[in-house]
Amino acid sequence: MRKEFEPVVAPVMTSGATKVLEAATDLFYREGIHAVGVDAIAAAAGVTKKTLYDRFGSKDALAVAYLRGRDERWRAYLDKGLEKVPAGTIERVLAVFDITDAWARENLSKGCGAINARAEFEGMGHPIAGEAIRQKKWMRELFEDLCREAGVADSEGMADALMLLHEGGLVTGGMGTFDKPFKVARVAAEQLMRASVSS
Repeated sequence: MRKEFEPVVAPVMTSGATKVLEAATDLFYREGIHAVGVDAIAAAAGVTKKTLYDRFGSKDALAVAYLRGRDERWRAYLDKGLEKVPAGTIERVLAVFDITDAWARENLSKGCGAINARAEFEGMGHPIAGEAIRQKKWMRELFEDLCREAGVADSEGMADALMLLHEGGLVTGGMGTFDKPFKVARVAAEQLMRASVSS
């Protein structure tokens, strides 16, 4: 995995910082980053605004920490699921869709937090948009690594296709367009990869 797609080392969290981040995580995901002010976060955390600024420096930095926290939990969940599937197999690539399906049912009542955050911030150079994009590039890189390990031809091109299916599942699930989007995405992904391996 390329280092530019890895998160920076998280700061040491004091008890006050932890309270702020927990409150922000709940509010940012439920209501959106723009909609939530620092007053509401401080009140929910039971701390002063000074504590928020002392620990994170700005609302933007706090929002980046929120996104990184969700990403860390997702990666741990994904790693735990992938450990159960033999390495170097198509089944391991497909397991990503199963794992995401389970994660989405437990954690994505309002869709993907990174996608939602990116939609709120247009500037590619904005730290919040940049963090959301980094997370998605990491995910696409993971697909490429898994495809290469499984012997899938054109692992780069296949990773692009699988990422489209995966992200389409996230958006479709978040929008409630139809039921079980990851099952549909998994079937399509398997067809693509089986055809690639057999050709």
